[in-house]
Amino acid sequence: MNVQNTAELSKSTKVSADWWRGGVIYQIYPRSFQDSTGDGIGDLKGITQRLGYIASLGVDAIWISPFFKSPMKDFGYDVSDYRDVDPMFGTMADFKDLLEQAHSLGLKVMIDLVLSHTSDQHPWFSESRAKRDNPKSDWYVWADPKPDGTPPNNWLSIFGGSAWQWDSRRLQYYLHNFLTAQPDLNFHCPDVQDALLDVARFWLDLGVDGFRLDTINFYFHDMQLRDNPGLPMDQRNASIAPMVNPYNHQDHLFSKSQPENIAFLERLRALTDQYQNRACLGEVGDAQRGLEIMGTYTSGDKRMHMCYAFEFLEKRALTATYAKQVFDQLEDKAGDAWPCWAFSNHDVQRHASRWGLDDAAIRQHAVLMMCLRGSACLYQGEELGLPEADVPYEHLQDPYGIEFWPEFKGRDGCRTPMVWAAQDEHSGFSSGRPWLPVSSAQADRAVDQMEQDRDSMLHHYRRAIALRHAHSALLSGQQTDMAASNSILTFLREDATEQVFCAFNLGSKGQEITLPDGNWQAIGDELGSVDGKGSLTLGPAQFCLMARKRG
Repeated sequence: MNVQNTAELSKSTKVSADWWRGGVIYQIYPRSFQDSTGDGIGDLKGITQRLGYIASLGVDAIWISPFFKSPMKDFGYDVSDYRDVDPMFGTMADFKDLLEQAHSLGLKVMIDLVLSHTSDQHPWFSESRAKRDNPKSDWYVWADPKPDGTPPNNWLSIFGGSAWQWDSRRLQYYLHNFLTAQPDLNFHCPDVQDALLDVARFWLDLGVDGFRLDTINFYFHDMQLRDNPGLPMDQRNASIAPMVNPYNHQDHLFSKSQPENIAFLERLRALTDQYQNRACLGEVGDAQRGLEIMGTYTSGDKRMHMCYAFEFLEKRALTATYAKQVFDQLEDKAGDAWPCWAFSNHDVQRHASRWGLDDAAIRQHAVLMMCLRGSACLYQGEELGLPEADVPYEHLQDPYGIEFWPEFKGRDGCRTPMVWAAQDEHSGFSSGRPWLPVSSAQADRAVDQMEQDRDSMLHHYRRAIALRHAHSALLSGQQTDMAASNSILTFLREDATEQVFCAFNLGSKGQEITLPDGNWQAIGDELGSVDGKGSLTLGPAQFCLMARKRG
């Protein structure tokens, strides 16, 4: 069924401190969004040029992946200066202009803070590695080798191999959960915490509306450097790392997700709360305990505002049974947690391809996301229904893909340039050769083509987002009575003013559902009025939404 199409639903103005609760956040990967200079790499001015388009989607905020100074070994997630813009993306003046323009359009701006590690080119690391007795000697995680010269323990890097790198200056190993060029900061050092809070304060003072916090559960490590236990084969999954990566062979009990992290998150939240209407979104990377950690990190009002785990970023299809399982686990482990759901982002294969969805199913999944309890992240191009791009090996940029090719092709396929104009060279992304090739399969879905068709995927996403804002129960209401019957997922969203009944057929065959009793008004232009008596057959990728006022 289509979302209401009779008139554009208007986005309500939310100026309260909890704008993030139920909000829709649009993720921008700046290298691939819009190039304004012709060098083939997207930049801040390019984002500013497209803010009108983003605002037209009806989203509440943008999240911009890192644009700080960086050697770009991991494309900005290896920061060498937290307080400045990399020249590749522009200048600090460009960022301030972006911030002003976004705010004038009613868009919040969240930036991606990478606090767990820095680049090995950061001045902090240069000083720390120089010798063992300088002021920053303990700012990173250093450890002596075992007597036989091997690493201190068995911890593994997400990018493959040992998480320890030998340093000939200090004659010690340093910890890197990611690339060897990304040494981990030592959060057990109070000065490190203070320095990072100063970084957050710097950007809050500039006027950013919040942070997306990269790998939030990687901040602390076990002080005793205990070995991680092995993980049985039947407990391994590819939500955090591909199955060809030995990282999946361990239960990462000691290399991340340590209890000391709670106190730091509370310090970060206390700082954020000194500013009006700001929010923190944490990324929880844990294949075994993601929902539990999400609940712990968002519990109460002194920690993170919201977090997302990887349950809906997995290869595993979003079936009715799996959706109910996720929410049952969330309720069991952390009933008051506030999740933020994403189906796609810059680290995983686009969900249209990952789950093998046709256009009808993509449309249905868009509405489902807007109906689930929690906030929502949309990744650039998701609103166009973009499939994963096929990037040949010779054009790969991602070190992750290069390491594990061909069994795992890395993250370049979801990071190819945004397609704006179907007939333009490089689809309107750049006048120069893009850093990654523009996908011909994506070019046919360019923005200019979809703008002309009121029934296009782009307009459908606009209507789905507007639907969420038009119903307070969908924004921040409770979620109850979730049930999975064959391929049908049903649940109720409700608050003090209204109830919304939601039913989705996530299977490949038609299924009959029993409608709830009472007087309900159908949401959508195909069902007409529904009096709640009888049943309805939902075909594949169809859904039924009904609402009624309370009191």
